[in-house]
Amino acid sequence: MQQVIHILRKEFLDYFVSPIAYIVIAIFLLVTGWFFFSTFFLYDEASLRHFFNLLPVIFSFVIPAVTMRLFSEELNVGSYETLLTLPVTYRDIVLGKFLAASGFVAAMLVPTLLYPATVATLGQLDWGPVIGGYIGTLLLGSAYVAVGLFASSLTRNQIISFIVGMAICFSLTLIDKMLFFFPRFLLGTIGYLGASTHFQNIAKGVIDSRDVLYFLSVIFIGLYATDLAMKEKK
Repeated sequence: MQQVIHILRKEFLDYFVSPIAYIVIAIFLLVTGWFFFSTFFLYDEASLRHFFNLLPVIFSFVIPAVTMRLFSEELNVGSYETLLTLPVTYRDIVLGKFLAASGFVAAMLVPTLLYPATVATLGQLDWGPVIGGYIGTLLLGSAYVAVGLFASSLTRNQIISFIVGMAICFSLTLIDKMLFFFPRFLLGTIGYLGASTHFQNIAKGVIDSRDVLYFLSVIFIGLYATDLAMKEKK
């Protein structure tokens, strides 16, 4: 775990050295703030439901931008080979980078705590769905980070990594909205694959083990696929 923590610390601090991180945070807060406050005053409802409804789609674009450099940059400049000469395993590298990106996503969400604070001053806010929403957001963000990490491990080109990660995350976000394209006998399976449904269930304040298991499964599959992809490049 010492090697994982070392990689985690290095990668997390590297985010705040690069201007890209601040651009991503600024865009994320600008988009979420605009849509949240515009709909909040429109519906005149003391709730963060509209904010959480937006997050799966926004994360589909933002998180691949956060993860696109994690492996692609090192593969491009050749520093990954140097990293492998250190006493670390592939699992240490993958887990350290995953935790760093997930920590950055969590840090990116900290300023959004102003939204429920603002709503609470203007009306009677039900904190149960808010807490559930942020728990679901962390699970959703971590799942998309694992997907983005896998996309980054496939190529040396960061733009291609971003496009692949965005395509997978966007598909997971919208697949349960497109069930009419699939045969009836596949509807149950396809519906379960949709990330939005599981996220919205938790965002309502209902922590169901099936929804938590879904996100943990996506995280495991993403990290395992990343580990295999990097071993193939040895």
